[in-house]
Formats: sequence, C-alpha cells, structure tokens
Amino acid sequence: MKEMLVVHHLIFSSKIQVFKNTPSGCTQHYGTAPRVWGLLSLAGKESNAASSCRDLMGVHAGCVPPVWHVLTTPHRQHWQRGRRNPLPPARLPLQDGVGEEVLKMSTEEIVQRTRLLDSEIKIMKSEVLRVTHELQAMKDKIKENSEKIKVNKTLPYLVSNVIELLDVDPNDQEEDGANIDLDSQRKGKCAVIKTSTRQTYFLPVIGLVDAEKLKPGDLVGVNKDSYLILETLPTEYDSRVKAMEVDERPTEQYSDIGGLDKQIQELVEAIVLPMNHKEKFENLGIQPPKGVLMYGPPGTGKTLLARACAAQTKATFLKLAGPQLVQMFIGDGAKLVRDAFALAKEKAPSIIFIDELDAIGTKRFDSEKAGDREVQRTMLELLNQLDGFQPNTQVKVIAATNRVDILDPALLRSGRLDRKIEFPMPNEEARARIMQIHSRKMNVSPDVNYEELARCTDDFNGAQCKAVCVEAGMIALRRGATELTHEDYMEGILEVQAKKKANLQYYA
Repeated sequence: MKEMLVVHHLIFSSKIQVFKNTPSGCTQHYGTAPRVWGLLSLAGKESNAASSCRDLMGVHAGCVPPVWHVLTTPHRQHWQRGRRNPLPPARLPLQDGVGEEVLKMSTEEIVQRTRLLDSEIKIMKSEVLRVTHELQAMKDKIKENSEKIKVNKTLPYLVSNVIELLDVDPNDQEEDGANIDLDSQRKGKCAVIKTSTRQTYFLPVIGLVDAEKLKPGDLVGVNKDSYLILETLPTEYDSRVKAMEVDERPTEQYSDIGGLDKQIQELVEAIVLPMNHKEKFENLGIQPPKGVLMYGPPGTGKTLLARACAAQTKATFLKLAGPQLVQMFIGDGAKLVRDAFALAKEKAPSIIFIDELDAIGTKRFDSEKAGDREVQRTMLELLNQLDGFQPNTQVKVIAATNRVDILDPALLRSGRLDRKIEFPMPNEEARARIMQIHSRKMNVSPDVNYEELARCTDDFNGAQCKAVCVEAGMIALRRGATELTHEDYMEGILEVQAKKKANLQYYA
C-alpha cells in the first residue's frame, strides 16, 4: 500500500491530472478526469483500477480517457497481479476542494474520515425516509380534507314521495322535434312525485335511480332545481315507534321462571319453534300460530316470560304498551300500530309484545265521546294488522292482559291470537321454586326450609314471593348479619303480608 501511495500524489486530486512519462524524461499532459478519487493504472487503450487499491476507492475503467502512464517496476508487477485476479471496481464521487486536505492525512485518518462520511450518509438517508413518511401523511390528510370539502359542497336534496309510476308507450311520440331527445331518454317509465313543499311534479326522466327499484310511497331525494330523483331514502318511521324497540337484548332465561313449565312449553311451541325451526312446520304442511294471548292475575310472570322468549329467539323485541297507543289526535294511534308492524317486518325476525292489551282492545260499544271512538279505531287497525301479514313471516305477536273478559271477541278468534295461555296463581311447589330462584345469589343459611316458607305464603303471586326474598335480605342487613336465616324469611313474609290488602277481585 505504501508503494501505491508514492504514485498516488501524482494523480490524486479533486480533479486528477493525467500525464505520460516518455523514455526521454519528458512529461506530456493528457487532460483532466474530474471528480474521481482513486489510483489509476493505465495501459494501452484499457484503463484498469489497481485491485489492491479498492480500499482507496478505485475507479471504473470508463471513468477516464484511455491514456498512458509509465509505472515503476513494483507498480507494474502489482498491476499485473491485479489484472490476473481483478476485483470489482468501486466508484465514489469526490467533492471539490477535498484533495489538498486528504493529501495531508494518513491512512488511518482517511479510513476514519470515510467512516464519518458513511455515518452522515446513513443519517441523511434516515432523514429522507422521515421526510417521505411526513409527505405521505400530509398527502393522505389533504385527500381526506378534500373529500370533506367535496361532501360539504354537495347541494342538499329535496325530500319527496313517489306518488305514481307511469308506463310510457314508445310508439306514442310527439311530432315536435324538440321532444325527440326527451322521449328517447324516458325508457318506458315516468314518475309523479310530491315534494315536502306540497307541490306535485311529473318527471318524464326519473333520474339516477332505476325505475324498477321504485314503488309508490317510497321516500326519495330529488334535486331542488331539476327535481330529478338522485337517491332513495330509508323508510321513515314514527320516532315513538323507534323508541319502542328494545336495544339491549333481554338476558332472562327459562330457568329464571319458576312454576310455569306448562306455560313455557306452550309459548315455545307457538313462538320460538316456528322462528328457529321453520322447516319442521313446512315438512308437516301446517301453519304456525300468528300470535299468543297471555292472561292472568298481575304478578304471575307474563312479561317475564315474554322477555325470556325474546332472548331465546335472538329476535328484535318491540315492546308496546296499550296506553301508548291511545293518542289525542284522530288517526295517530292507528298510525303508531301501522309503523310498529312495518318496523317489525323490516327487522324480522321480530316479536311485538303488547302489554296491557285491555287499554285498546275492549269490546266495542256505542259512545258519543270522540276519545272512545278513537280507541276503537286503534283496535280496528290492530285487527287489520293481525290479519294483514302472512302467517309464514318471521313476525310474531305476544299480548298480555289482566282483563281477558272485557276484550273484543274479534281479537280472541282463531286466526289472530290463536294460542291463549293462562297464568294462574302459583301453587305451593311453584312458590317454593320461585323463592329458591330469587335466593340463588344471596348468602343463605343451609337451615332455610323453602317448603315451609311456601306453605306460609298462601295466595302470594310470583312478584310477592320475590318481595319476600328482598325483605328478608333487608332484615338481615339491618341486624348486620352475613347470611340470611329462616327467621329472616318469616319476618319478610309478615312484612309483605301486612302490606298486602285483602284479596282483590280483578274481574267479576
């Protein structure tokens, strides 16, 4: 390497000067090879970098013009060894003005300087990569903001209803040439719409929506200037009907209900089985019941069983209360019933649970009061909806009432509410089971005798049996106990019995 450095100072510079030494000792200048760093060994018309100088960044043969340079004997021998076993040449640009500084450096300093340059290159590459990532992030943000601006610049639609769809005879064309293009764009369908401004328009050209996808009564968005239909809108339902939909699925299970095994079996056969195993009914060729009427005294588990049924079928659960359907304005209650059944049909499979059916389902009678006539109109709409939808649809109706004796016979006939399920007062065994169910999560002493408690709770319904468990827990809490004893339950029975009035006759 030291022998090579002897010649290195002759040609090493930011702009290498290439000379030719003649035998007579004259030196001839052949030109300049700019921005090349390395030791050149030139022979004939072929320029070759010395193989041992690759650490000093030798250059490729095409970097300099083919000129002669007479080497001393050691250098010529070294060049011949490199020619027999050539190594891949290396290239490196050199900045202007560095040559004089490098000439004064030792080999170790040059190697250190090279390492520093490599580190700077890595830093610059990482910086370029970071800037590239920032640029891409900014481009994505610009694209997102551009889309937002485009959406904000979109003109609002005018809400309209499709009144009628008309077929146009293609042979019926106007003689006027101004209508030829219009007729060619009709494609056999025209529409009549009514806007929210209470104006009716005839559209010879429907717009961007396929005419086959439209039907009378659909809600559409039209351009406020040309009135062309741009988009179909979702069906509009009454906000009160949407509030009736139960968002959170009920969590009750059949195991949470005690003493109603027969009623559970009847409800499963009428509601759950047709929704989960529809093919069984199709194989037998029978039609499942349209609806179920649950009747019985208060607190016997009618609503609880309806929630458990909805949880087992994984169906949409709409809870309608009878008093909610009684509205002040004429026709408002009937509209609620229509919207409720339409929403249930859209979100099928679904269950419509009408609690306190006697609020709107009473027997019809002659009355001069407008309120009574409105209630009857609401019941007539309910009768129409029960007969209107097909029995094979995934929409089931469950109704509950305490006064089955005052219901209109039209509601109770077969074909509407086919299955009638009675919920009687629980017997002794059922009362014991109910108290065991409501005491499962309590810290109860092993000496509690539920059979004896059931004998002491005669004429208690399911809700009152639950109240006994709650009162027993409160009594144990007052005395600072860690578990409930049999005496706590007995005191709870006395508390509930004291609050319970005499047996009520709910209906004659």
